[in-house]
Amino acid sequence: MVHLNENYLKLPGSYLFAEIAHRIAAFREANPDADIIRLGIGDVTRPLPPAVLAALHRAVEEQATEDGFRGYGPERGYSFLVSAIITNDFESRGIHLDEDEVFVSDGAKCDVANFQELFAEDCIIAVTDPVYPVYVDSNVMAGRAGFLQDNGMWSRLVYLPCTAENGFRPSLPEQRPDIIYLCFPNNPTGTALTRSQLQLWVDYAREQECLILFDAAYEAFITEPDIPHSIYELDGAREVAVEFRSYSKTAGFTGLRCAYVVVPKEVQARTADGTRHSLNPLWNRRQTTKYNGCPYIVQRAAEAVYSPEGKREVRESIACYMENAAIIRKGLTEAGISCYGGVNSPYIWLKTPGEMDSWSFFDLLLSRLHIVGTPGVGFGPSGEGYFRLTAFGSRDNTLSAMQRIRNAGHWSEWTSQRF
Repeated sequence: MVHLNENYLKLPGSYLFAEIAHRIAAFREANPDADIIRLGIGDVTRPLPPAVLAALHRAVEEQATEDGFRGYGPERGYSFLVSAIITNDFESRGIHLDEDEVFVSDGAKCDVANFQELFAEDCIIAVTDPVYPVYVDSNVMAGRAGFLQDNGMWSRLVYLPCTAENGFRPSLPEQRPDIIYLCFPNNPTGTALTRSQLQLWVDYAREQECLILFDAAYEAFITEPDIPHSIYELDGAREVAVEFRSYSKTAGFTGLRCAYVVVPKEVQARTADGTRHSLNPLWNRRQTTKYNGCPYIVQRAAEAVYSPEGKREVRESIACYMENAAIIRKGLTEAGISCYGGVNSPYIWLKTPGEMDSWSFFDLLLSRLHIVGTPGVGFGPSGEGYFRLTAFGSRDNTLSAMQRIRNAGHWSEWTSQRF
């Protein structure tokens, strides 16, 4: 009989968001008339920008003609989109990229999970804590994480705690890792790093010969001037960093699926005998072997994001979500709730009442107020006692959710008896 990759058996029973969906479904079955407001999973609610829809329609019509039909496309992505990416996302910030350093894909989650395939099983991985679960789970599957300990930490991972005490910004690791996952603006805490704070990580990676996998999926939500939108704005980052970007939250592509990875040619890794190799051609080899490319019509839609109309419509959509974030922050603060984020990110990170754990608070919010959020502990041990809300709901639902919380009384009074 075939042998399993037994690392899969080490994973906890279910993926965080699958467990949330299971609990919501059970509650809805028992309470079919409940008006549930979902501020949990980070899925967008606003429709696609009109410029994107128009580009989709044009691309579909092209597919109906012999001259316009497109079958298999280039695995890296069509030049029209790659060129638009470089011009608008990087050259506008003084960053030079070659076209063969950009790889278009169908999602940043896939890219982040798949990129670890390039590395040896004995590489030491560092993750911020709390952290987006895919960073950890993909390395568990690959055999790099060790075993899950009673404290909720994997034995071979280096954890970089992000707590209220350090402003949810990690300190440099005491133990040198090979690979460091950074996501800023951060999911789930909503916090961001200033230019000088991120430069410390780039300098450390250069000195220690580490690799930074930098998830910039939420850069479009940055509002403060000293927050870098790309790690390549910083000196030396091209030598040590791979950057992941997505159109999912920026332009509402969670259903369309389009993203890209930047792999500068300078970024290298060693073989066992010490020989250096650029990661760029290795990632290209991986993609051309395992991936057929993002659909043509979707890439035309992504190209439209960079049109004058597309830029304006995307800014308007992001402004609506950030207004929701401000509504959530205001509502939580008025209820006496300690909260963070929501300024450079669509996520708000809040402290649960008293000593209540994250999942108990999830059940309480769902059962009593019919509001869905995300338990902080699902993002790692340092997330215990915290909870994530997102600004991706509609304005009306966001206002209703905050009204329900305010009507429940001051945070200090939040007990099961209160409800």
